[in-house]
This record gives sequence, C-alpha cells and structure tokens, in this order.
Amino acid sequence: MKILITGAHGQLGKQLEKRLKSSHTVISLGKQELDITKKAESEKIFFQIKPQLVLHAAAFTDVDQCEIDPQKAFEVNGIATGYIAQAANKVDARMFYISSDYVFDGNKKAPYREADEPNPQSTYGMSKWLGEKLVQKFNNGTIVRTSWLYGHDGKNFVKTMLNLAEKQKKIKVVNDQIGSPTYVNDLVETVAQLIEKRNGIYHVSNSGSCTWFEFSKVIFEEAGYNPEFVLPISTEEFGAIAPRPSYSVLGHDALIRETLNIPRPWKEALKEFIRKENSQ
Repeated sequence: MKILITGAHGQLGKQLEKRLKSSHTVISLGKQELDITKKAESEKIFFQIKPQLVLHAAAFTDVDQCEIDPQKAFEVNGIATGYIAQAANKVDARMFYISSDYVFDGNKKAPYREADEPNPQSTYGMSKWLGEKLVQKFNNGTIVRTSWLYGHDGKNFVKTMLNLAEKQKKIKVVNDQIGSPTYVNDLVETVAQLIEKRNGIYHVSNSGSCTWFEFSKVIFEEAGYNPEFVLPISTEEFGAIAPRPSYSVLGHDALIRETLNIPRPWKEALKEFIRKENSQ
C-alpha cells in the first residue's frame, strides 16, 4: 500500500514512518515539502503521489500558543485538515486524522466514549474538533483521538520533566487535571492495526490514568531522580493561558468492538520509553 504521512518531522510522523516503511511504500512530507494550508498545493501533490492511505499527523499542538494565535490554530488544525480530506477524496485515498482528548470539556467523571459529544473549551480543542468534522464531511475517514502524547523525537512533557530533573530544583506540576499518558510507539502500533479495520472514531491511549503531578513523580522515579522535587499545584495557581479539561481519560469502546488490544498500562510504557532514552 502507498501511504502518505503529513507532519513528517514531528514525534508522531517520524514514528509512523519507522513502523510502516517495512511493509508499505511510505512517503513522509514535512512543512517544506507540503504546505497543508494551501489547497491547490495539497491537491497537486496528492495527484502526483496518488496515495491509497493518508495519515494526517501534521498539527499546531502548542495549546497556549493556539490561544494566542487562534487564526493559525484554525488554519492548520481545522481548515487545512479539510483541504487534506478533499485532496484525499479526489484520489480515492482513505484518510486517518489524529485528534485529541481536548475536544472534550472535562466535566465527565468516567472515561469519554467515542460517541460522547465533544465540547471543547480551548482554541486548540475547537480547532481539532473542526478538523474532525471536515474529515467526516469530505472523506468519511478515520479519526483517532489520543492524549498526553510523548515520544523520542521532538519536545514533549516527559522530556521536559527529565531535563528539569537533572537540575535537581523543585518544580510545581498541576495536580487537578486527570488524563492518560500515551507513548507514541503504542499509538502507532494501534494505528497500524486500525489500517485493517473499518473507518470510524477510535480512542487510543495507554490504559490507566493519573494527574500531571502523579505522572511527573513516576517519571522522576523511573529515571532515578528524587520525586520529592516535584510539588503539586492547582490549575488556577499554575495560570496557563488556555483552559484544559480537568478530566479527559479516553475509553476504548471502539478498539474492544474491533477486537483490538487496548494499549498497555501507562507506567509500563513509560518504563520502556525511559529505558530506550537512556540507551541512546
């Protein structure tokens, strides 16, 4: 199968290429090769490549920057996703769109199901939800929502914590937002399996949940640092620009329905990530 991946230089795009290139023809395009915000450019490239599957991983993911620059957020995460969906449709390609737990408002006390109605509270969440709706309108593709993603390439929360841990200074981390950390390798493994399944909305995250504070303490412990350097703080005290859902744990109903394995517990995944980071 010929697969086109957008967002080639991000942590997700790089891992998708690594996982799929041995069994498929993979063309990965970054910002320099494909400006997704230009409709005509997307269509031209799609007609040249004629992919059978498009994995749309390109996104503007800085949640606070999205609040500062909402025009860019909606252009990249929303409107451009519509352009990709239309271009994919014109060459009869199936499309996967990587979305986010931030499409939910955080008011639930039980894991969000695929059928739950999104109600994003931030510009980032709204822009990703717009992307979802445009994929459904123009391509009838697959939407994969994930959460708290980290991997070996690029910036992410785990790498930030590891860098801070080395400095051995006290840091304050939010303790009233609950979600599920997701190792990019596990997300990609599930996406690879979903290629063989029917289109729809799927929630893919490592199993279990924690607060950012609890996550940080385990990161410190697994990496051999003193977790007492991590101190709990409230969302209000932290004072981030963009609102975050206080609870955004994702349920895995659709994976279970398709008889796919739910990704392993987040602590197991984190252990492997840190072991691989230390061996590099």
